[in-house]
Formats: sequence, C-alpha cells, structure tokens
Amino acid sequence: MNEQNTQSNTASSASNTVPSDKNHLILTGDRPTGPLHLGHFVGSLRNRVKYQHQYQQFIMLADAQALTDNMDDPAKVHNNVLEVALDYLAVGIDPAQSTIFIQSQIPELTELTFYYLNLVTVARLERNPTIKQEILLRNFERDIPAGFLTYPVSQAADITAFKASLVPVGEDQIPMIEQTNEIVRRFNRLAKRDILVEAQALVPEIGRLPGIDGKAKMSKSLGNTINLGATAAEIKAAVKMIYTDPLHLRVEDPGHLEGNVAFIYLDAFDTDQEGLQVMKDHYVRGGLGDGMVKKRLEGILQDMLAPIRERRQEFEKDRGQVLQMLKQGTEKAREIAARTTDEVKAAIGLKHF
Repeated sequence: MNEQNTQSNTASSASNTVPSDKNHLILTGDRPTGPLHLGHFVGSLRNRVKYQHQYQQFIMLADAQALTDNMDDPAKVHNNVLEVALDYLAVGIDPAQSTIFIQSQIPELTELTFYYLNLVTVARLERNPTIKQEILLRNFERDIPAGFLTYPVSQAADITAFKASLVPVGEDQIPMIEQTNEIVRRFNRLAKRDILVEAQALVPEIGRLPGIDGKAKMSKSLGNTINLGATAAEIKAAVKMIYTDPLHLRVEDPGHLEGNVAFIYLDAFDTDQEGLQVMKDHYVRGGLGDGMVKKRLEGILQDMLAPIRERRQEFEKDRGQVLQMLKQGTEKAREIAARTTDEVKAAIGLKHF
C-alpha cells in the first residue's frame, strides 16, 4: 500500500499502464501466513522492485488481517512477519526506496476501520464477489467470522490512510478496490470536501500462477508452491512433480499447451521467448518429451532462485537489523496514517481538543 498522495482522485478502473510519477503513492502488501513463492514473485514482487523507482511505495505486512482466518494459530502469523520481510529484501526490495511496515503496529488503521464500518452495510459486504468466493473456498457457509466479512473495510482503511492512488491487485481483487472507492465517495460527501482519495487497481500483465499440481492457484495452504527460498534439491523435486499434459503418454504423441503448468511457468520466466516458441511447436507436433521441457524449466528456476536464496541467507544472519528496518518503516507509516486519521476525525466532529 502507498504513502500519502497528491489530490488526484484517480478513477477506480483497472490499469497496467499508469505513467511513472513520484506523486503517485502505491500501497501493496502480503498476509504473513507462510513463505512467499513463485506466485508472489510473478504477481507482485518483481513489479514492486520496478515500482519502487517509479512511485512512492509502501508495503504492508498485513498481520492483523491475517488473523481474520488464522486466529486459532496466531503464532504462525507472528513468526512469518520476519520471514516475509526477509523474502522482500532477498528479491531486491530496498527499504531506502520502499517503506515496509507492520499493520498491527499502526492502531490508526483499526480506528479508521471502526469509522468506515458505519458507511457500509452487511448486505453490501456479502455481495462483494471477492468475499463471496473466499467464503466458499473456506467453507464458512453462514459461520463467517465478523473480522473476515469486514475485510474490505479494513482494506479501505489501509488504502485511504496513506491516500494511495494505486493499488496493485489481481483481477479477482478489483471488487475490493471498488468497495474502497464507494467508502471514499460516501465519506467525502459526508465531509462536504475531498479528504480521502480514490484508488486505481493496478493489474499485473501476468496473473496468478497455477500450483505445480495444475488444479488451483499456487497457494501456501494447498502445499503446491515453489518457495523463493527453496533449495536446489527442493526445486528439482518440485519441477519433477509439475503437471503437464496427461494425454502426452509417449514422446512421439502430440502434446497440448493449454493447462500445461510447465509451459505456463516457462511463459512467465523464460527470457528466450523465441527459443521457447520453437520448443512449443515441437511439443505440439510430437517428438518432444515432458522430461526435456522440465529440464529447461528447472535450469531457468535454479538460475533465478539461487541468488535470491543466497541474499536471503545473508540477511538472515542479522535478524536484528531487519527488525530495526521494520521498526523505522512502521514509524514512518504511522506518522502518515495518524495525519489522515486526524483529518477524518475532524471532518466527523470527533476532534475535541
């Protein structure tokens, strides 16, 4: 998520072609429920490395939001805050360029959530397509934790606290940004002036990666990931298990690219797209085995992940320094969130002193 922004009330439409401008503030982040993986790298991390040179960028470790469906195991969330921070540093996110902060250490975000809850109905929250899908995935039925149901309001507090005009999200998260902007418009009408800023969804060109099993998105909870800190042996074993074409039984058989996870990963990571196209053509007409495809993919992933793993190991040697970086980023983020909260309270008559 992003720091304070200029008064540009950007439309809520999705885009991946927003011009570089340090006046734009990006807010992004992750729920620290486990190590980050290739899906995170494609969907957000490598873009964050680029964005930190183009925009003001704030990156949130959303530990409080992670508790909405992990309250039975808070230690998992607590322990992964530092682990995810190490992944950030390992991929090249620079704390001198990007402000990394911990959500739970900024009470103003909770305060804003409390105020915004009065601007949205339960029926509207239940209609949010993203929330509806997540409820189905978790089999909550009607036994929905209130914190989970109000997740879009908490996200609106995070975005508006920093007056972020850009929020990188997948297409499935666009309804969350739309709901944030509904809250922004309603609050600004109530205040009779523009205090909060509408956000624009910044959708990556490459969406989420499927898991190595080919059955769902790459997900920590499903165990179908290749983690950024994976060892060479773990990468080799994971690539060996990757789902390809179940009808490609013999080398001479024509193969299919659709749904073939090995080729989906190659599309995402292979820098030699011309050579890849030659391989695709060979695979489709027959005469190319899955083993050769996986060999090419493994080589690419080993080369890409080895330096990330090595940098992570270096940063891990001084966890105290990483914690200090998080403390400084959180202090900076809280100053900004506190200013916005003061504006909000003044607008609704809650600034008494």
